[in-house]
Amino acid sequence: MTHPSYPVVRLKPKANARAIRHGFPWAYENEMVIDRRTKGLTPGAIAVLEDAEREPLGLVTVNPGSKIFCRVLDQDLEAVIDQAWFAKRLTAALAHREQMYDAPFYRLVHAESDGLPGVVIDRFGDTAVVQPNAAWADQRIEMLAAALAEVTGISNIVMNGTGRVRGLEGLEEETKVLAGDVSGPIPVSMNGATYMADLLGGQKTGLFFDQRPNQAFMQRLVGGKRVLDVFSHVGGFGLAALAAGASETVAVDSSAPALELARQGAAAMGAEDRFSSRKGDAFTVLEALASEGVTYDVVICDPPAFAPSKQALERGLRAYERLARLAAPLVAEGGYLGLCSCSHAADLGKFRTSSARGIGRAGRQAQLIHTGFAGADHPLMPQLAESGYLKALFFRLQP
Repeated sequence: MTHPSYPVVRLKPKANARAIRHGFPWAYENEMVIDRRTKGLTPGAIAVLEDAEREPLGLVTVNPGSKIFCRVLDQDLEAVIDQAWFAKRLTAALAHREQMYDAPFYRLVHAESDGLPGVVIDRFGDTAVVQPNAAWADQRIEMLAAALAEVTGISNIVMNGTGRVRGLEGLEEETKVLAGDVSGPIPVSMNGATYMADLLGGQKTGLFFDQRPNQAFMQRLVGGKRVLDVFSHVGGFGLAALAAGASETVAVDSSAPALELARQGAAAMGAEDRFSSRKGDAFTVLEALASEGVTYDVVICDPPAFAPSKQALERGLRAYERLARLAAPLVAEGGYLGLCSCSHAADLGKFRTSSARGIGRAGRQAQLIHTGFAGADHPLMPQLAESGYLKALFFRLQP
């Protein structure tokens, strides 16, 4: 029996109901029985999802305007999506992070992986940034914020409603403070470095926690070395290198505000004299550095998603290859090259092949010495490949 207050939506006979029973969290528009009633459902409404034989699969949120028509919320058909429901999910997420980290700076909620589809929450001490990237969460943002304050005790909550994913959900872009007061960048200590996170005007939530373990690995390579940090944002790899004793870090980014925050971070660490930056398109700067005959002991490239969708995959793989081809000549003999991808559409094998091809096209020979992924605060949902988006490859370029 289904909950009387929830409408019912149904899969087509050939849809893969078994995948959803086994934990896959989505049902796509082309898998659904679509009629006037289902088309009329409000984006973000709660419904019961049934298979073609009318057997219930779970409680879902629906969005008739999105390719992801259903997102699974709960296996309990009697569940009520209220503040207590949010609090239960947040409590479970918090317990894991407190087990893993000794300071409250981490991704608290990683969307489907933490049972909150489309929701990202990054925590910065007494402040959290919430990204409600699905219609159901956007509608219930005040309820979610209240549960977040209840569970964590934080005082300041920012809603960051920007980005490509919200557009796919039919949501408008909006950033606002939901609770407390947020003004100016927040200093964040990570891997011994100090980062300045702009939670209101910065990219995404202001800082990328996902690269923490890859930055820690890089720190083993940089003592006394010259480091080039390409697509540096607020200094992700470059400031970590300074914290590990790099003799020099050069940060490259197209955003002047991001580079200024990176400089402020270096200054807060007492390492501003070892920090410099170059503003501009990364590919153009790499070509300019090559023409100048400059080399570095360690070069790290951490670009935005070149392949954010399957449709963009081939173009994205060519971009990763080009990046590797331009970066490899800047690595001194016996030095190290780190290449990263946050494109879920480019799996590890494809990304590794493109990177190796680019290094080879640059006339360099390389050993792959380490493959890294996102940290434990970005758990991977085994049934959802998109949740394991981040890859980091570290190569030693042979003399």
